[in-house]
Amino acid sequence: MTKKDIITKISDEIDLKQVDVKKVVQRTFDIITDSLSRGNKVELRNFGIFKVKTRKGRLGRNPRTGEGVNIPDKKVVSFKSGMRMKLDVENCEF
Repeated sequence: MTKKDIITKISDEIDLKQVDVKKVVQRTFDIITDSLSRGNKVELRNFGIFKVKTRKGRLGRNPRTGEGVNIPDKKVVSFKSGMRMKLDVENCEF
């Protein structure tokens, strides 16, 4: 499912223009991204928690030369699903 699919589905279900729904959805994503970039966690009840973690640096290897390469620490976004989402996904059939 893409962002466009989400916008279309919401627009159809609550009878609003797609342009208006798009603004709300995009603004929601912007607020989540801004909060994460400031180091805050974002908790959406029954959905999940987004937070920024630091992945430790390590010694990697250049596959062509075999030479060791220092890979620095990296900040990544992690997501932990909420209980309701976890149960819904566990009980779904594809």
